[in-house]
Amino acid sequence: MKILYFAKLKQLIGKSEETICIERKKKISQVINELKKRNDVYNFAFKETNSLQYAVNCEYVDLDTFVTDSDELAIFPPVSGG
Repeated sequence: MKILYFAKLKQLIGKSEETICIERKKKISQVINELKKRNDVYNFAFKETNSLQYAVNCEYVDLDTFVTDSDELAIFPPVSGG
């Protein structure tokens, strides 16, 4: 699965995208939990998963959405504007 990181997440993790392999269908929350276990950087970046926005294949979704290895998951930090 291809994961795209934007804005602050991109800066914290140090890359704009990465590809991971998931063996079976999983919820986005499960994928995030696996990423958090990688190291302290990922754990910090995903500390507040409920405040992040997620899109699978260009459609906004929530943490309970299932993804497969062929999906593209985009993760956005909260956006504020003026």
